[in-house]
Amino acid sequence: MVEVNRSKRTRNTILYHTLVIIIGIFMIYPILWLGGSSLKPDGEIWTRMSSIFPLKPTLEHYLDGWKGFGNISFSIFYKNTAIISVVTTLALVFSSAFIAYGFARLHFPLKKFWFACMLATLMLPLQIQLIPQYIMFSKLHWINSFKPIIVPSFFGRAFYIFMIVQFIRGVPRSLDEAAEIDGCNRFKTFFSIIMPLCTPAMITAAIFAFYWSWGEFLMPLIYLNKPKLYTISLALRSFSDPSGQTDWGAIYAMSFLSLLPVFAIFIALQKYLIEGISTEGLKG
Repeated sequence: MVEVNRSKRTRNTILYHTLVIIIGIFMIYPILWLGGSSLKPDGEIWTRMSSIFPLKPTLEHYLDGWKGFGNISFSIFYKNTAIISVVTTLALVFSSAFIAYGFARLHFPLKKFWFACMLATLMLPLQIQLIPQYIMFSKLHWINSFKPIIVPSFFGRAFYIFMIVQFIRGVPRSLDEAAEIDGCNRFKTFFSIIMPLCTPAMITAAIFAFYWSWGEFLMPLIYLNKPKLYTISLALRSFSDPSGQTDWGAIYAMSFLSLLPVFAIFIALQKYLIEGISTEGLKG
């Protein structure tokens, strides 16, 4: 009987992993196809579209794509995107955690009302904000700079605030009380107690923030008009020439390279992603 149960568990385990592998292959097939197509010579890109593996692999598209356009190397676009993404991510995570601590621990007038207003911004379409924001940043003479994209991040974002609030609420208040007895004020309690305990939630927010910032297209399109300030998303669009011949090989190569930082960060921090999404905090 024991061997029958063991055999059944083994069979179910094999079946489960087989299904997971098959589903995983379907999910990553577009990325594998993109990577394979970036290594195909021009003649193979359209004649062997359904195939992932190139017959005659070449790095020509990577070399051509890295040259960029208009005497601007693709490394410039990488640098611009990295600056925006890193600064935006750090600013969003820290400011959102700081605001979340206020909502989760402090008592102030109309606290529930302001929290509801903050959540209501999640339902506010981005398109409604574009015109007033553009007018404001134009009057500040911030057009054609990274400021309109980066500066709003220093004021938090509702999604990350809500997520971190839920995590902080799971942290026992006795820790705050113990810190207060030891002479810690609110700021020291936040930096010494709450922030270290909220590391999983903050890293989860950082992963989402970096992912969305790295692939952002609309905001750079609106505020960045000089090619030297272009991000990767704008540069990839510039490779396409509807009125002429588009170098699809270079587009595939640079698109594949643009995915590598996101994959690297996700793989390195995936264990924190699961912990942060659960938002269980500590059990008192």
